[in-house]
Amino acid sequence: MNEYEMLRVIDFIEKTRRPFRDVVEPADDDAIWRVVTYLIKSHILSQTVSISTLGQESGLPYATSMRLINRLIDGGYIQKVAKGTTGKSFSLQPSAQLLRSFESYARKTKSLLAQTLGLRAGEEEDEYYFGGTPLGSQIIPPMRLVQKRAESQIELRFLLNDDNYFSAMRNMWADFRNNLASRKNFDLLPLPELYTRARENGARAVSDYDVIAINMPWLGEFAESGIIRPMDTYIQKTGINPLDFHPSIWSTATWEGNDYGVPGYCTVEFLAARKDLFSEAELPFPKTFDDVIAAGRRFHSPNDGMFGAVWDGARGMPIASSFLFFLGACGQPAISLRKTRSGFTLDGADLEELTCTILSDAGFAALEYMRRLIEISPPKILEMAWDQTLAVFLKGRASLGYFWTMRAARFEYDVQSVVKRRVEYLPQPSGSGGTRASPIGGFLFCIPTNLPEERVELAADAIAWMASREAMKAHVKNGFPVAPRFSVSADPEAAASSPIVRFVDQLAKKNLLHTWQRPNIPQYTMIERTLGVEIHDALLGNKSPRSALEDAAQQIEFSLKSGRGKRPRQNSASTLNSEHFPLGGTSRVTEN
Repeated sequence: MNEYEMLRVIDFIEKTRRPFRDVVEPADDDAIWRVVTYLIKSHILSQTVSISTLGQESGLPYATSMRLINRLIDGGYIQKVAKGTTGKSFSLQPSAQLLRSFESYARKTKSLLAQTLGLRAGEEEDEYYFGGTPLGSQIIPPMRLVQKRAESQIELRFLLNDDNYFSAMRNMWADFRNNLASRKNFDLLPLPELYTRARENGARAVSDYDVIAINMPWLGEFAESGIIRPMDTYIQKTGINPLDFHPSIWSTATWEGNDYGVPGYCTVEFLAARKDLFSEAELPFPKTFDDVIAAGRRFHSPNDGMFGAVWDGARGMPIASSFLFFLGACGQPAISLRKTRSGFTLDGADLEELTCTILSDAGFAALEYMRRLIEISPPKILEMAWDQTLAVFLKGRASLGYFWTMRAARFEYDVQSVVKRRVEYLPQPSGSGGTRASPIGGFLFCIPTNLPEERVELAADAIAWMASREAMKAHVKNGFPVAPRFSVSADPEAAASSPIVRFVDQLAKKNLLHTWQRPNIPQYTMIERTLGVEIHDALLGNKSPRSALEDAAQQIEFSLKSGRGKRPRQNSASTLNSEHFPLGGTSRVTEN
């Protein structure tokens, strides 16, 4: 049971107690219930509780409330936590014992509710979700999908990325009011494990999953390897309208003229800055690599638990992506894409003619910037990525950070965030002679080639719902701020839901959104894998920068030359600019 469900159970029980108090005048809340639920809610919301506050919350006279609280402390239900070094002042929080006991109670309550409503009888309470998305909005599934699932009795299985967007999507399906699926039907895995599992599933005689989500840059490899099937026919049948998607986003699901998936969401990498800290220090926000380092040094104070910057530095996929984005900020892709007025493109390229370009001034500049970033980062930054770095910033322990907009939605909505309304969203700072282009990423919903034919149409219907305007709009309103559909992007209610939506709108207007930093060629994951080792070794000091770039370039070059030749690609736009976003006179991508 997650924290959102716990809060909803408490809220539900409190609401059921209220009518009894209204009709039975002598009735009053039990003091222990009031004390316990107040402590639990405060713990989830990261709020400090004093003994006097808790005494007032109990509703008892002062002396009686103090005796009750001390009895709960002596019984091991409440812990005293020292506020300072003197030990004279302290706050209160629920003990691990009380947290376990209350969670068990909440689980039983949740299970009884589902059984009372005649749903999920006999299932474990973890197999469904208690009420709406984490932010309280319910997305009603189309009757056609509900009927077809009931008639076929097919239990749909999903393989998705482990992030807050797909967690909310799982909850949408597993909500006991929908009765569409259980949590056990969803495998949410971190990106490296998602890639491995999807490859392994493709090698099976029969797919374990009906729908898989793949990272946009993986498309060429997965299509060429036969892991995913073309969806052109089913896209027409289910009524998905490709014209409602931005052409550059839709093209990320297209390979050799066929549609292999549907964009589920897109997300933008950006620089987050603590605007309260910058305001107090009277510092301008960073626009260049040098600005980031200077500002980071100004706030970097490890002894006080404060760091200048966080970014994805862990070995493998995280550090490879960081290098590619910093290389892009220096004005260059990792391979010899054709330069255009607004960036770079794969359009019309012969994949056999591509060469590696990282052994260059831009490559050395990107690597040097990463070395300087380490100096203002947490000590173990080369072991950290994604949720780990996000947690540091979320807790107010970093002044700057590189994040994806999808994960950064937690800044404003996570119950434990201490940076709510304190974050400035900035375009990627540029390197020497480079650009402030912000990379676009995201996921595609695909159907495995080895899925039995009798399950394919239902899987396509499921994708059509997950990528529908209604579902995307609900997710955007609930804090997931970048969706790839024009109809969602242009919706005023969706646009007003998050500062990130407005930020991405401005990026689009300024022609700062691009996809060329991670081209979706079949060799992309090999490029990423190579950089994930060589760049990491260089920053650990195991190799010189030149040796690391030379070795990486040699391996990438070999892979590019040994790859099977492809005919020139058509209609595969790899850049986004303001001309591509004519959304009611504005430019907007709305959301992962």
